[in-house]
Amino acid sequence: MERLPQEIVIDILSRLPIPSLLQSKSVCRAWHSLIRDPVLVNKHFRHMVENDPSFILKSNHPIQNQLYLGDFAADQNDGNVITRKLPMPPLLNFRLVSSCNGLLCLRASSRSFGLCVYNPFTRDYTELPKLTKYPSHVGVLGFGFDPTTNKYKVVQISCDQRRIGRPFHVIARSALLQTQAATTSIESSVHILTVGSPAWRNLGSLPFRCMWQRSQVLVNGKLHWVSYPDRQKATELIITSFDLATEQFQDVPRPDCINLTRRFDQLVVLRGCLAAVSYHDDNEQLEIWVMKEYGLNESWVKEFSIGTYIPQILQQNGHESFNNPRFYFPKRCIRVLCLLRSGEILLEHREKALVVYDPRCGTFKDLQLTFQGIPKSFKVVVHVASLKWIDSFGNT
Repeated sequence: MERLPQEIVIDILSRLPIPSLLQSKSVCRAWHSLIRDPVLVNKHFRHMVENDPSFILKSNHPIQNQLYLGDFAADQNDGNVITRKLPMPPLLNFRLVSSCNGLLCLRASSRSFGLCVYNPFTRDYTELPKLTKYPSHVGVLGFGFDPTTNKYKVVQISCDQRRIGRPFHVIARSALLQTQAATTSIESSVHILTVGSPAWRNLGSLPFRCMWQRSQVLVNGKLHWVSYPDRQKATELIITSFDLATEQFQDVPRPDCINLTRRFDQLVVLRGCLAAVSYHDDNEQLEIWVMKEYGLNESWVKEFSIGTYIPQILQQNGHESFNNPRFYFPKRCIRVLCLLRSGEILLEHREKALVVYDPRCGTFKDLQLTFQGIPKSFKVVVHVASLKWIDSFGNT
């Protein structure tokens, strides 16, 4: 290897599995430095992106705070997906926020810790600085990469509810009842942290209210959320983006199909494009609309329609609502995770089952997670493994 040009060595190593590369760090100092070389790290990640993504499972029940990796690299025609335990960060209790470029953003359940960034393959992690004043309620969290500065950023949108006016008392049936005559005001504030910086920055308040959502949507260097244009009341939903470079919020055109009868509360990334999952209260079909050209309203196209399906694991529990598709199919039952290279769509049902849907023939296939101790309830995020080293972020 010493006689080969450096670029050829890097090209060879960039095609090897991450565990093999990590083991080679122990060969000598030269290899240790080479495996951490940003050129190799980035080239290896580009190869990983070309494959089907993996997914990270965070166990909720019966085992808590355990991470698993599901890999689509192996043949899964029989529905089996190889799943294995991942090394754990030094956290007693945490929540899985999101994944970006092979790095996980984790939020500790205890306020004494806060957030951390963790690479489950290199076992690299860093605790992030805490806010000086902890919010009463964290609405949404976002974690992404700013390509203009090569920095990772964490965005936190916090919500505080304030009552306006004073309560008054009325007498009814010889009982004194207290009635709140005032309305509730919702105040949203935005804080941002550049990973490597010592403190959060306050970006001020929001003129709208973001909805909590189960997956992060990062497209074109922008985080996206479904939100209400009015902070004080629930009206028609809009799509809001946050540019990690300019640190500005902006509305994104939504599909024209969205109205009072056809709604959406879920965004997803499909083949690098922003997509919206819509539904109709009286229709069992779930539609996926894709924005082919980012920012152009006319480019929204309905690409997929998914019918009803109940995974076997949900049928076996004998719950009446699971056996009736019309009751089973409310908006929050199914989450679209990603589009596989085969053209199939990976779905998550009720945080209990993973299903692959083939839009060409309209068939469903339950995924069997082949590992002893796989949880019965889990949080899942799409993940592309990488050699990213957190200590290379540096200070801003």
